[in-house]
Amino acid sequence: MTDHGPADDEIVVPLSAYEAERHQRGGSAKSKKRKAFKRTSTTEIMQTDYPEINWIIPGYLAEGFSVLAGRQKLGKTWLALDWGIAVAAGGYAMGAFDCDAGDVLYIDLENGHRRIQRRVEAIFPIEKARPDLSRLHWVTEAPGLDKGFIEAADGWRLSVPEPRLLVIDVLQRVKPAGKPGLTSYENDYAAYAELQSWATEHGIAVLGLHHTRKGGADDPLEALSGSNGLSAVADTTLVLDRDQNGMTLYVRGRDVEEKETAVRLDSGIWSILGEASDVRRSSKQD
Repeated sequence: MTDHGPADDEIVVPLSAYEAERHQRGGSAKSKKRKAFKRTSTTEIMQTDYPEINWIIPGYLAEGFSVLAGRQKLGKTWLALDWGIAVAAGGYAMGAFDCDAGDVLYIDLENGHRRIQRRVEAIFPIEKARPDLSRLHWVTEAPGLDKGFIEAADGWRLSVPEPRLLVIDVLQRVKPAGKPGLTSYENDYAAYAELQSWATEHGIAVLGLHHTRKGGADDPLEALSGSNGLSAVADTTLVLDRDQNGMTLYVRGRDVEEKETAVRLDSGIWSILGEASDVRRSSKQD
């Protein structure tokens, strides 16, 4: 019997190893679109010029999603306000860190305009000495993260010339309800994952205020209320604490150097005292 080759109008395409395996198993290679990783070589990565990290508060707050946690009434809102004013006015955060000016959105879900006014007046009791704060805008109502928050945040981003900082005070007010069947860690991580991606994509710092649990923890990140999912999804975690030696601000993150700084709050005004270990050592010597 003569072995005829393919007709002139036929094209023989060899099967890939993947398709051949599916064919042997009796499945159709066309029945399901094949998934594949999007790969980048080390050579390409090393030859690419990437922009520098966008620091909002040098050494403490960079672009991405950050969490500022602390006990109730310890001063988290005052610290976030200090940073918001420094960025909006192009001033100094905590009296020490020069900030590039930009647009700030402070989403304050626990206070109204009257309390906001009183806090700004406490920081700047003399009106003539008050800097231009026209780039600091306020929101007192916001949808949940699963009900249009990202869309609203993106609307703000597109409406201002230089969006740099978005503050959420507090995260619990926008956190969606957990889904049945998921662990607390899974729910917490999933709740903020899209927000983290949005902040990173657009080079904006999103600072979410959160509470710490009673009793604290040996590891500051373990002190956050809830599961470890929040600190895991966050690019940076800052913990404000107070003990017999005074107040400290601890920071750890993907882009920031881990450190603990002694700080002081006086009539709404924050200041840096130095590295916490040095301040503690000095206090013992005194």
